[in-house]
Amino acid sequence: MIEVSNLTKKFGSTISLDSVSVSFKEGDHVALMGPNGAGKTTLIRLILGHYNPDSGKVLIDGLNPIKNRVEVLQHISFVPQLPPPIKLSLDELINYVVVSSGVKKQDIYHYAKEMELELIPNLTKSFFKLSGGMKQKLLIAISLAKKSGITIYDEPTANLDPKARENFYRLLQDGRTEKISLFVTHRIDELKKIINRQIYMDLGKIVSDEQV
Repeated sequence: MIEVSNLTKKFGSTISLDSVSVSFKEGDHVALMGPNGAGKTTLIRLILGHYNPDSGKVLIDGLNPIKNRVEVLQHISFVPQLPPPIKLSLDELINYVVVSSGVKKQDIYHYAKEMELELIPNLTKSFFKLSGGMKQKLLIAISLAKKSGITIYDEPTANLDPKARENFYRLLQDGRTEKISLFVTHRIDELKKIINRQIYMDLGKIVSDEQV
């Protein structure tokens, strides 16, 4: 369970989150929507423990995502909108994930194939030098292979072509279980078969929170 209580985050004089309270439980598949600057990504990054809040708190299954960072992140899969500048080769990156997260290598290969990403010919290539679409396909494959109780996707299909988006949503629907899924998205039509809750944010606040 994710519990967010009276969470506020400022960057200089700008209030990115304004005393937000919300909770997510097992079985919640949630679309987080709103204009740019609404606070969606800030909320996600506070849940991940990337930022310290100015006030309020976040608890993941009762644990603080900053103080208990390693333990919390073991149960979360995250795919950002912009892939990180990782300089490892694909083979090195996959092996790192296998060792650090206990993910099975064959599962990463399975989901990469489902995303129509050819790993074998590209194993020696630097992740950093791949196309945006290839990077995103690999990150999605890793996130699905991890089989986490919480999955968070921040505009995950931004660099994907229509066929890859179709494959991604098919895999999400196939693996839809009693876990928590959060999607920061502007493509709500694509998620209609997956989500059961819509949250709309604006100016650092939750404007609406509806079951669908």
